[in-house]
Amino acid sequence: MRYLAALLLTVFFASSALASQCPSLMNQIDQQLQSAQLDSETEANIKALRDQGESLHKQGKHAESVKVLREAMEKLDGMS
Repeated sequence: MRYLAALLLTVFFASSALASQCPSLMNQIDQQLQSAQLDSETEANIKALRDQGESLHKQGKHAESVKVLREAMEKLDGMS
C-alpha cells in the first residue's frame, strides 16, 4: 500500500512539474521567433509545433506538450 501511495505522489508531482514547463517553453519560443531570421516554411513549421504544444498543454497532456515544444526549440536553435 505504501508503494502505491509513493507511486501516486511521484506521478502527481511529476505531472505538476511538466505542467509548469509548458508556458515557459512557449514563452521562450515566442521570444526567439521575434528575433530569428527564418524562411517562411521553417517559421510556419515552428509556429505549428508551438501551437500544437499549447493545445496539448490545455488538454492536460503535459509530457506530450513538453516533447513537442522541445522539438520546436531544437529547430529554432538549429536555425539561429
